[in-house]
Amino acid sequence: MLKDMLYTGLGMGVILKEKVENEIQKLEDEGKLKKDDATSLLDSLSTKGQDEEKRIKEIFKKSIKEVIDELGLATKEDIADLKDALSKK
Repeated sequence: MLKDMLYTGLGMGVILKEKVENEIQKLEDEGKLKKDDATSLLDSLSTKGQDEEKRIKEIFKKSIKEVIDELGLATKEDIADLKDALSKK
């Protein structure tokens, strides 16, 4: 389920990016936007998109960690600590 949500979000992001690029290209072709301005706008949008992607990933990681804690599931660190404790006996 989480994987489906992630793929859906990524797919929507790709579609949105393509639509924005197409619209900017149309404005450029119509002479309503200079090539340099179009490039600058795309770069700016790309940077903001990457920043937002990082922010969403952090929120997603935090949410998953909270669910793991609430369910009481063992983490990799918990298992490693248990192995270490057992190997010392």
